[in-house]
Amino acid sequence: MEIEFIEIGRDITLRQMVLRNPRPKGTILLLHGFPETIYAWKEIAPILADEFEVHAFDWPGYGLSSRPPVETFTYAPRDYAQVLNAYIVKTGINSSELTIYATDIGALPALLLALEQPAIARSIIVGDFAPLNRPALMWENLQALKSKPSADQVRAFMNANREEILANTFFRGLPEEAHYELSTEFKGDIALGWGHGGMTSVDAFYHYYSHFSRDQEYFEANLAKLKTPVSVVWGSEDLYIKKEMGIEFAQLVRAELKILPGIGHYPHLQAPNQAINEIRASFR
Repeated sequence: MEIEFIEIGRDITLRQMVLRNPRPKGTILLLHGFPETIYAWKEIAPILADEFEVHAFDWPGYGLSSRPPVETFTYAPRDYAQVLNAYIVKTGINSSELTIYATDIGALPALLLALEQPAIARSIIVGDFAPLNRPALMWENLQALKSKPSADQVRAFMNANREEILANTFFRGLPEEAHYELSTEFKGDIALGWGHGGMTSVDAFYHYYSHFSRDQEYFEANLAKLKTPVSVVWGSEDLYIKKEMGIEFAQLVRAELKILPGIGHYPHLQAPNQAINEIRASFR
């Protein structure tokens, strides 16, 4: 496992994790959500590396990646799509052999890139995100992030309650018996990178959401351009983005849909073997 830094453009250096295989059957790129870092993948990445080359990186604003100034980088899904493209180009990943597994804030950027470059990956697996502008299917605090002044209030509240977020975000909506272990290393890495570079992960999340409706609406208006094979995986108990969002999206793009019973917003953490199986299946 190599954890290092890669410069992909002016003001943007990403922390990346790469696991190499001398004879890979393909390449996997894992894209995390809020408030995660590349350490979210440290359990499943080594298992996948027995067959594939595996990549992950911290999005700008998360982990130990750059916090470019908002004057030059808006943290919008559209900007993240360009980060994703630059990473694929800079690392020399062969798109014809690439599966992207993207969750939460990582999913819409991957799909926006696929609209413009259908050959950017052989397949994309997405889940537990908001591809469509349907605020009623989102948790109340996420709805509030979509517009001012409520967005500023949520930003201030979240920034003042880091410890509560780190303690409870991954388990909301789940009964106590469904709670799962998070490694001390993962939790420590989120805390370490939280305010790296003078911007918190909440601030990056806030900026992402300030452009979210625009990019959702653009995506839905251009769904006919989506030619990259897509599959959708969703936790049935997702409190943040209701499963109805995944059902509607899968129907619109005629994608295979799997609703995972008893699973919340973070299937790759709660049911890592399920995520591994979904990724491996994409190469068959």
